[in-house]
Amino acid sequence: MDWEDMQRKVLIIGLGVMGSRIAANLAGSGKLHGVYDRTVEKARDTAGRLNATYYPDLISAVKDNDIIITMLYDDESVSQVYSNVISVSKGRVFVDMSTISPETSIEIAKRIEENGGKMYDAPVIGTSIAVERKNLVVLVGGDRSGFDEIREILSGTANSIVYMGENGAGLYAKLVNNLFLGSYMTALAEAVRFGKRSGIPDDIINDVLVKYSSARSPTSELKVPKMISEDYSVQFSVKNMLKDLEIVGKLAARNTIPLPMASLALQLFRYLQITGHGEEDIAAIYRALR
Repeated sequence: MDWEDMQRKVLIIGLGVMGSRIAANLAGSGKLHGVYDRTVEKARDTAGRLNATYYPDLISAVKDNDIIITMLYDDESVSQVYSNVISVSKGRVFVDMSTISPETSIEIAKRIEENGGKMYDAPVIGTSIAVERKNLVVLVGGDRSGFDEIREILSGTANSIVYMGENGAGLYAKLVNNLFLGSYMTALAEAVRFGKRSGIPDDIINDVLVKYSSARSPTSELKVPKMISEDYSVQFSVKNMLKDLEIVGKLAARNTIPLPMASLALQLFRYLQITGHGEEDIAAIYRALR
């Protein structure tokens, strides 16, 4: 059955750096019906650019659509949106692509289910560049029976859409990734700083870490050149990395899991935030080691 024949209307709520790009990809694959953002101008402009339906208020947006994708900042913003739409959730599928506490997400999913709807956590691995290249990884948690539909919807913006388990499983997997990412970024910054202080030319440092190192990765490919040139234009922000590491830290403390490397990364990203660099790219971790 073609997507058009299914007649399932898809709405995206949250048109920030990631949400706006995901909306564009879904529009390009013919799967986007409408958009909503609390910033009216942003929602109206995006709707016009993507030939999508603009909704001036949240409730009417949800009531007029079948699949609701949310890409929001934190636990508070996600909880606020879902608290407002619980009453109209019956028969609808919600896909939250935000990175928040698994515990918060599980609780929201229970409330949605109690009101006749269904919810999935579907956080992503990848920056705004990955969205533009349509090679995000999406980690899905929720009812297995609806996973195929979620995969079909998101196939226009991701090259890997993986079922992780029940509600919350996608978020736990995402936090594992970002724990690693935060620690890895700290190590990359140390390596770049050591190379520079040792008098190694920038192009050689770049080649070693990006081309030849056994620890090279897509992250080193993106971030090492940014550190070397001190280009902190945002792909994934310091404030978002800090938010995720703080979630990891709280869960680890509650479960008595020692995380010495992630704890150091958390301190460094917190330093960047309080010194005014929260809106910069995570490559700005290099600043903290100068």
